[in-house]
Amino acid sequence: MPERDAAGAAEPSLLLDLTAPTSHLVQARLQFTPPQQRLVLRLPAWTPGSYLIRDYVSRLEGLEVVQGGRRVALERLEVAAWVAELPDRSPVEARWRILATEPSVRTCELGGDHGFLALAGVALLVEGLRWQPHRLELRLPPGWHPFLPLPPDEEGGWRAADYDALIDTPVEAGPHPCHSFSVAGVPHRWVTRGGDLPASDPAWLAEVERVCLACCRLMGVEAPASPSYLFIQQLPEQGYGGLEHDHASVLVYGRTALARPEGRRKLLQLVAHEYLHQWNVRRLRPAPLSPIDYDRPTIVPTLWFAEGVTSYLDTLLPFAAGLGTEAELLDDLGADLSRYRLTPGRRVQSLRESSQEAWVKLYRADSHAADNQVSYYLKGAVVALVLDLHLRRHGSWLGAVLQRLWHSHGRWRRGYGEDDLRRAFTAQAPDLDGLLDAWLTGTDDPDLEGYLADVGLRMEADVCRHADAGWQVEATAAGLQLRRVRRDGPAQRAGLQVGDELLALDGRRLRREDDLQLPPGLGGAPPEPLEVLFCRDGRVRHCRLQPAPPQVERWRLVADPEAPAAALERRRRWESLEP
Repeated sequence: MPERDAAGAAEPSLLLDLTAPTSHLVQARLQFTPPQQRLVLRLPAWTPGSYLIRDYVSRLEGLEVVQGGRRVALERLEVAAWVAELPDRSPVEARWRILATEPSVRTCELGGDHGFLALAGVALLVEGLRWQPHRLELRLPPGWHPFLPLPPDEEGGWRAADYDALIDTPVEAGPHPCHSFSVAGVPHRWVTRGGDLPASDPAWLAEVERVCLACCRLMGVEAPASPSYLFIQQLPEQGYGGLEHDHASVLVYGRTALARPEGRRKLLQLVAHEYLHQWNVRRLRPAPLSPIDYDRPTIVPTLWFAEGVTSYLDTLLPFAAGLGTEAELLDDLGADLSRYRLTPGRRVQSLRESSQEAWVKLYRADSHAADNQVSYYLKGAVVALVLDLHLRRHGSWLGAVLQRLWHSHGRWRRGYGEDDLRRAFTAQAPDLDGLLDAWLTGTDDPDLEGYLADVGLRMEADVCRHADAGWQVEATAAGLQLRRVRRDGPAQRAGLQVGDELLALDGRRLRREDDLQLPPGLGGAPPEPLEVLFCRDGRVRHCRLQPAPPQVERWRLVADPEAPAAALERRRRWESLEP
């Protein structure tokens, strides 16, 4: 039986039944003693770490409340909230179902071979009991095993310190292999669905441990922040993503990508990213997320620090752990810098705006997104790189700022604001007071070339061999369709738009992407106009497109062979995350 507190009220106890996996339905039952006779139940609209209103309530079915063997009338208070007037405060049982058919790290999926639950999309909150301990119990099909980071209790269930800790708990269940290892004496587990990476790659867990230890060194601590840690790896054929939790992370990485030459390295970077969130984001948390409002969007202007800094460091951490080559590191950093420079939206949206507008832009990107926004992950990583190199000019480094913030805010879970970040940076380099504000609120690029020169690096451009039409084309069953039309580019000026089907170019029929041959850029002379035949809304049309000269198609980060010895030593320390 659930334990009772000093007032005699039983702690909320949530039972989740997954014993009919092919139905895709999770049967849920919540037993509790109501804190008052006016009962309010709520289901979160989003899950921390993924800043999008997901309306989990759309998957909820058959909610009912029973007290003393009788059903209690429920009224809808909000889209995902219900209210009931109880006759007394005797124990209550709420029952409902969740349709679990969405495979991702932030949703729920239940099928014949496994179940994964993001509990924000499952667990109802009883208003007034958020900060009370909660108990979780699972019923699973034969042969399945549960994998979750909560501490077990003596009755075969698990206990969470409060509701927040409960829904911060990812639940994976199935007949999966599980491997144990330790990091600085702290127990860790690695669970894989869709394969068994530690069994097929005997060096894997040792390398993960090295990356985890590199995170500890970066934060200036001897051991991880969590007393135990769980990695849940999902290995579908395709897919990429991750979600951090206080004591766990969920990683999605496609088998196709893992088989590529760079696949293993990229997966280690994903490990580093989510593991570093154990400090930066989970405990060192932005003040607007302390506490979290699960019902509506929260404006967080410092997401660039939470995610951008982490994205920058996740590329360096495996190398700092002694894994990979410098050439691979420069390729990976160069790819990010290239994506940034080839994103026109960086001239439209500032980094601070990108952080504030995450809810309505980044997670809702469409065919026009590259022209009107920039990811706070991507530009945040670029600014973090610049900040790190600027701090090194002043005898400091980015790790010093993280460690300072960890000691002043993270250890105590004291939420930080923009002023706290500014003080932490300017304590290491006073001139950042004005520079940081310009990089966050402006749309001009930082002096990337100047900072890279400090460590003997430079950017080199690869220019396309053909004229630029300002479009991206996708081959579909119907033909060639415009997937993107660059703002103010040749295609847009010609009147073309996303969704148009290209039929012919200068009288040549188009059927495949290989048919789409643009003229080469010769001697800087403007290319000749092209006659384009296209179809829109079932009507065949034509336009005249004036191509632009060839554009940069990629930027590469390369070592400067003439860099002085001092720059090479700075580069060595920077790449290795040494002060």
